[in-house]
Amino acid sequence: MSKKGKILVLVAPSGGGKTTMARRILDDFDQIRFSVSATTRPPRKGEKDGVNYHYISKEEFKEKIDNGDFLEWEEVYDGTLYGTLRKNVEKELEKGYFILLDIDVLGALNVKKIFEKDALAIFIQPPSIEILKERLQKRATDAQQDIQTRLERAKKEMAYANRFDHIIINDDLEKAYSQIKELVTNFIKQT
Repeated sequence: MSKKGKILVLVAPSGGGKTTMARRILDDFDQIRFSVSATTRPPRKGEKDGVNYHYISKEEFKEKIDNGDFLEWEEVYDGTLYGTLRKNVEKELEKGYFILLDIDVLGALNVKKIFEKDALAIFIQPPSIEILKERLQKRATDAQQDIQTRLERAKKEMAYANRFDHIIINDDLEKAYSQIKELVTNFIKQT
């Protein structure tokens, strides 16, 4: 690969299917690399530093903000910080890889503004808030209050959906993934 790579951005409310879609894309496309985000939240059971996230302290995160080390960053939920390390993305782009970002709405819009036509931004939308609530409850990783917070955030995030290149309704996993895979395939062919 000699050409510079491009950016793929997947966005969905928590429980919207973003992580499942990202895993499948990575399995199906050899030329795509996943950008591991940095966060100040502690690892969940089974998560590994450098694989799921780069786990760093709030102090280190704020220092990286001040140094301009993030392509995008955002404070979410209970004051937890998440961000995409610029150096990691640029290194892989220079190698000609496509970089998959699994980030929040505002970060995704910032990345789209920076990379413009060299970024494909896909919003994965749940069929309804009620179905999203069921998914979050079945996942059983969050307390009831956290689920409510995630649902309130999801409503706000969904208001931005029309600012993305494509909206995919995830009411049927296979159908939604097929649509995403086609969009990604076409985006890669444009290179």
